[in-house]
Amino acid sequence: MKGIVFTEFLELVEDKFGLEMVDHIISNSDLDSEGVYTSVGTYKFSEMLQLLQHLSAKTEISIDNLLLVYAEHFFSVLEDSYPGLLATYTDPIEMLSSIENHIHVEVRKIYPDAELPTFEVIEKTENSLVMDYKSNRAMHHFGLGLMNKTFEHFNSTADIVLEKIKEDGTEVRFIIKKN
Repeated sequence: MKGIVFTEFLELVEDKFGLEMVDHIISNSDLDSEGVYTSVGTYKFSEMLQLLQHLSAKTEISIDNLLLVYAEHFFSVLEDSYPGLLATYTDPIEMLSSIENHIHVEVRKIYPDAELPTFEVIEKTENSLVMDYKSNRAMHHFGLGLMNKTFEHFNSTADIVLEKIKEDGTEVRFIIKKN
């Protein structure tokens, strides 16, 4: 998992819960990196999982809800860092339907070894989108949060239903209807 995901996560934790919380989740985790991350480094997903688990236990906020909040924070990082990428699109459905064939292609140019989830468009209309998400990391709520912020970015709203294809969350269907 790319370091930017870790550095931004710890920044969010510090902003929302304080530096003591950052210290708590790092010191209570068994991290090969010892909690020292660079945005361009690559780290084990198990480290992110430990950080999330300790934050969830300490705050009593579910990991899924923490991922939603984190995704909202991360979207603002994308807006600030890659405004040209977002400016390519004028509609949230268009943008979301191009995750696999455009956005992830651009991410791989910057981070060639990034391990990204896959998104397969099942059905697309002007106001709706059905996509299947696949990732052994089961971070679909991170994807959901990014989708929510995508609609907000375009001053639009949508109903997004998440249906687990596999109970462990490694395959999920997103059913999106623009309001």
